Formats: sequence, C-alpha cells, structure tokens
Amino acid sequence: MLRFLTAGESHGPALVTVVEGLPAGLEVSTEALASELARRRLGYGRGRRMQLERDELELLGGVRFGRTLGSPVAVLIRNTEWPKWIEEMSPEPGTARRPMTTPRPGHADLAGMLKYDSHDARDILERSSARETAARAVAGTLAKALLAALDISVLSHVVAIGSVAVPSGTLPGPDDLTTIDASPVRVFDPTQADAMVAEIEAAKADRDTLGGVVEVLAYGVPPGLGSHVHHDRKLDARLAGSLMSIQGIKGVEIGDGFTVAAQRGSVAHDEIYYEGGDFVRHTSHAGGTEGGISIGGMLRLRAAMKPISTLMRPLDTVDVTTKEQAKAFRERSDVCAVPAAGVVAEHMVAIVLAQEAQRKFGGDTVSDMQAALEAYRRRVASF
Repeated sequence: MLRFLTAGESHGPALVTVVEGLPAGLEVSTEALASELARRRLGYGRGRRMQLERDELELLGGVRFGRTLGSPVAVLIRNTEWPKWIEEMSPEPGTARRPMTTPRPGHADLAGMLKYDSHDARDILERSSARETAARAVAGTLAKALLAALDISVLSHVVAIGSVAVPSGTLPGPDDLTTIDASPVRVFDPTQADAMVAEIEAAKADRDTLGGVVEVLAYGVPPGLGSHVHHDRKLDARLAGSLMSIQGIKGVEIGDGFTVAAQRGSVAHDEIYYEGGDFVRHTSHAGGTEGGISIGGMLRLRAAMKPISTLMRPLDTVDVTTKEQAKAFRERSDVCAVPAAGVVAEHMVAIVLAQEAQRKFGGDTVSDMQAALEAYRRRVASF
C-alpha cells in the first residue's frame, strides 16, 4: 500500500520524496509533477519567496519511459536558493553565525527547541516550515494520478479568508479546477474574490497575517472505503488526521460537522432513498462517510488554517539564552497562504483515498486495480 517519506530542510540543498507501494503501469512525468508543485505556489498574499523559489525536479528511480515500475519512486526537489545558505545550513561540523534565540508564538520553534535541546530555532523551523509540503506534493500528485485511473478526482477551493466567507451555494465540480486555480485566491464564487483580496491587502498594510478555510471535494468515490471495525481504519478519522498534519491547520470538519452539532437528529442526517436502481441521498450533511466508511459519490471536507505565525510586526516572546523579554524574529514570509493550503489539502486527501483504494482493490498493476474496482461496482449495482 502507498506510503511515503520526505526529507530535507526549508533552506537546505534539496527536498527528497520516496513513495513506495505504487502499482506498476501508472503514468508519471516530471511535467505533471512540476505542474502540481507550481499550483502549491498559487494565491494572492504570497511573499517574495514564491517568486524566488523554483522547484527543480529530478526523478531518481521507480519510473521508466513514463510509467511506474512497481518499485519505490524517488524524486529530488532542488532548492535554487541553496548557494545563499551553504554557510548557515552546512551539514559539515561547525556552528551557526546567527543563532535564532527568540522563538515565534504559534510556530513549532519553542516546543521543538525544548524537545530537542536546541538554543537555535533554526534547528526546528527548517523542518517544520511549510516548505516541506513541496515534498508532500510529489506523493499527492502520484496519488491523484492513481485515483484518476480509477475515475476518482480530488479538488479544493477556498471558502473563507479572514472575515470574508463564501455563502453556501453551488459546489465546484470535477471540471472546475482550472477555473478555481485562475482565481487570485482560488475561490470558486467569483463575487467574493475582490473582497478576499481587499482583506489580504488590509492585513498587509497592518503588517499582519490572515488565515481562512479551504474545502476539499472528492468525486467518484466508491462506497466501502475505510471500515467501521477498527479505530485506525475509519476513513473519516484518517482523512481528518491527514489534514491536521498540514502546517497551520487547526480544525477539520467533515460534511456539516460543526453545524449539525447544533441541530436535531431529524434534520441532521442524510435520509436514504432508492431511485433508478441505486441508493441515493438528497443531502450531504455527513460529507460522504458514515460509520467510518465511504457511502459512495462525493466526499466533502473543510480545513481551517490559522494566520501565519511569522509577522512583520513580531509578537512578544522570550530570548531563550538571556531569558529576557524580546520580540520574535522575522523571516521572509507570506501574508496569507490559504489558497496554497487548499492545494496541499488536496494532496493529503488524495493520498488517504489512494491508500484505501489499494487496501480494498489491491493489485500489483493499475489494470489489476481497475479490474477489481469494476467487479466491485458490478456487485454493488446488483445489491
């Protein structure tokens, strides 16, 4: 079953992703990987680093003539700014010239320094940085490719930035991703784009940052992914965990999770009907899962991202060396990264769905999985 490991630091020479468990015969190209990595840099409110960063990719193994071999896939993402950081981030013996001793509130800095007994926050922030999601994007892109071979698609869109939220309405469909990515804030409802941009500009003028909410939708999901049997096999639990693993995410909702908490059961559940030879729901309060199992059709999840913790007007902190009150250090940062967080959320959801599809339909090759899924769909249709 698909699993992946990432390595590397934000300002190190490169990020590395190793993806194991992909079936043989999956189409892969450096162009497709680069395209998804470019999507991770989208969105109004990104800082200057997004213009400086260039994701130089190299496929090191697991792919021949554009198709996976069934062996681990290894991808290298070079950091084009590495020459500027060789001295400060050198793996060779030495000491930092400018240790960072004033940890940022809201970041992993202080907790990591205490855990790993370091008085230099760079030992922590280089790995806890959201730059690591570029390596995850490789695994997510491969997972999306596998899902596409099974006629399952995953997309995301922004539903709130700061105090500006999209009113409930029409959801984007599988063919709307290009339209969403064309928006400066990756919002499907174009009437809210200008207000979101204005919200970002206001925060930038105040030298502040903004968070928001993204929604991930998966279409074509067959019923039966996940399981009610064990806690670690529940699909909704695995999806929630994958989204919470993204830097800056502080809340996850599946379906109308927080809304239905205030409702009565008579209106909170998705009633079942039998129409046209199929079991259907006219609502999607549960977001496409019941009892830890997909019910078939669309999955719907939301993730709430906190404001970025690196501010141009730093918050109060303590110097870990002198123990005196100080201001948190500053680094080049974004005002708002919510649009990019949606792309990363797509990748994490795709990874979980690909893993669960492999668990259920198995197979050493893509065609084996497709055949197993087709047989399963026929069985379900005759239920």
